Amino acid sequence: MASLTYRAAGVDIAAGEALVDAIKPAAAATRRAGVLGGLGGFGALFDLKAAGFHDPILVSSTDGVGTKLTLAIETGRQDGIGIDLVAMCVNDLVVQGAEPLFFLDYFATGRLETKAAARLIAGIARGCAESGCALVGGETAEMPGLYAPGDYDLAGFAVGAAERGHLLPAGVAVGDTVIGLAASGVHANGFSLVRRIIAESGTRLEAPPPFAAEAATFGEALLTPTRLYVKPVLALHRAGLLKAAAHITGGGLPGNLPRVLPAGTVAALDAGAWSVPAVFRWLQAAGSVSTEEMLRVFNCGIGMALVVADAAAALERLETLGEAARVIGRIEAASEATAPAALAIDPPPDWLA
Repeated sequence: MASLTYRAAGVDIAAGEALVDAIKPAAAATRRAGVLGGLGGFGALFDLKAAGFHDPILVSSTDGVGTKLTLAIETGRQDGIGIDLVAMCVNDLVVQGAEPLFFLDYFATGRLETKAAARLIAGIARGCAESGCALVGGETAEMPGLYAPGDYDLAGFAVGAAERGHLLPAGVAVGDTVIGLAASGVHANGFSLVRRIIAESGTRLEAPPPFAAEAATFGEALLTPTRLYVKPVLALHRAGLLKAAAHITGGGLPGNLPRVLPAGTVAALDAGAWSVPAVFRWLQAAGSVSTEEMLRVFNCGIGMALVVADAAAALERLETLGEAARVIGRIEAASEATAPAALAIDPPPDWLA
């Protein structure tokens, strides 16, 4: 029998080494105070004191981008999916009052295509840089036989910190105002339903979308990356203007905003207070999806909900940061003081028409 090699078995060590070399400049561009060393070690080191913390609480988050990956694979568009990955992790950190510090990724595939993987990880680096978060390492796994040709999987892990006593939520009370920050599109939740709607409606990913004039194809429009909310949320928090924040992911507004509210309160939202992006109107019409289901699956135009006491000051601060923010509701008392926190919203019949 001929002598066997790892490469003959489907794993190219040289390709993995070439990928590490290719992504080093992108990772280096995300370097921030606290990072010790660079890529290539057995583990990443971070100095919290050098990052300016005195009595920190560590906050961690891990996530993926779900079946949005399928669209990225089918269209060959890897550039933005890395931003989605970072956003799904760091947006969850910042709602707890934490500053994202460093990020690691996990990329697994059947056969490593160095150029495509480098584009994907460059997107991760861009997301980290925009969030003030260092890309300190990760894992690239080449596993022939486990993934179909061209397929890959992606996961991320982020660590942040907040000074003790400065975590969120804190002090939410009846009479507070709910402010919504606009979403960039579907973000990275609900794509199993999106893909089902595309399939059953006979929509081609390469066709021009009726809901996004700036995108050439359905695939391009649906792959618009998730917005990164780290900078505006941290700015409000550091200014003492923020009581709570909710990242609107799977479960939509009803499943996420009540998670940061105390018992005995209701977030009463006005569905007419914000413009719902046209992509959601198309999804509802093409899939005959009920409004209740749309709210439970998608962000419907609000990617981050903020609870504040001084709405005028918060809106002024957000405006200086270039945020499209608006008041979307108020915190009210529930009928029972011990009732679980809830959300009340009653969209009109033509809300998504």
